[in-house]
Amino acid sequence: MALKVELKPGERIIIGDSVITNDNQRTRLFIEGDAPILREKDILRPKTATTAARRIYLAIQMMYLAKSHEKFWVEYQLLKTDFLSAAPSALRIVEEIEKEMLTGNLYKAMKAARSLIEYEEGLLGHAERHDGLHEDGPEDRRSP
Repeated sequence: MALKVELKPGERIIIGDSVITNDNQRTRLFIEGDAPILREKDILRPKTATTAARRIYLAIQMMYLAKSHEKFWVEYQLLKTDFLSAAPSALRIVEEIEKEMLTGNLYKAMKAARSLIEYEEGLLGHAERHDGLHEDGPEDRRSP
């Protein structure tokens, strides 16, 4: 069964080793075969992999697109270890990612890694909201 992909004007898609850019009108493609396929919305570029979870996603994306996974597997393992030492509460999400990776479903592992990015954004947002706690903490409210 063919995969049906609709592209917006100017949208890109990766099919195998090729980047395809749509022209100026909506296009529908029917794709058959086993080549890795990524729509533009799922593509993370190295320059936008600015957080630990995004770098994990990028490593999985590169494994998905690459013919040889070894280099990116090692990188993923290092990134995962560092991430879990900083945020052990993310273990359940990382286990889901690895379950998909170990069954050979790297596309689903990428989807699970999106959850890790969202989780990380929540942690970072929480840290930013509580960063100013010490400035107006109980000690600073004492009367002279």
